[in-house]
Amino acid sequence: MSIRQGLENTRLEAEVARRTAQLTELARHMQTVREDERARLARDLHDELGALLTSARLDAARIRARLGDTAPEALERLAHLVQTLDTVVALKRRIIEDLRPSALAHLGLPITLDILAREFGEQSGLQIHCDLMATQLVPAAELTMYRLVQEALNNVAKHAGARQVWIKLQALAGEPVHLSVRDDGCGFLPCAASSASHGLAGMRFRVEAEGGSLEIHSAPGQGTQISASLPLA
Repeated sequence: MSIRQGLENTRLEAEVARRTAQLTELARHMQTVREDERARLARDLHDELGALLTSARLDAARIRARLGDTAPEALERLAHLVQTLDTVVALKRRIIEDLRPSALAHLGLPITLDILAREFGEQSGLQIHCDLMATQLVPAAELTMYRLVQEALNNVAKHAGARQVWIKLQALAGEPVHLSVRDDGCGFLPCAASSASHGLAGMRFRVEAEGGSLEIHSAPGQGTQISASLPLA
């Protein structure tokens, strides 16, 4: 190899490294923008929609008090309306938590993942097994781990046909934080293009943008395991 070729190779390697760093920074910026938008939408739902639902429920209570026992059929319909409003309030809370998990800031990653797993199990009927240790991650990294589990569970519900899911969060002293989500579903070929693999590719970029790594192990009929590793704070 000539000196000129060596210099050209060095220049190309430096250019690839520069472009890779730019793409990583762009991925981190896009995720930040997306999470900021989710947080804004969550605030709007909490403040504006919450105020409207509270006002509607108060109006229903006033009408019920004025009717007394004079209109049994109207009272029955009013009771159904109040029940519907309570259902909408519960749905609003669930949507807000999906958009911006407030439990992360107040309870930490392990407890928040346990809540997510329990609610997913109740809604899907799957058995969820959790082994979650305390961690020392920065808030952005905790949110990345939470979104990874959220994406993995959504994929299990849509595609896996699984009966059980295992979530493990491990944080040994001085070592990176490891998270894995494993199911006993139908599995897939990781190289095959699908909506699930596209979502996992997005999570890979997100994990790598936080300085971590992500691995996917799956095969038809052998379930799927997603493993992520992030450095400590």
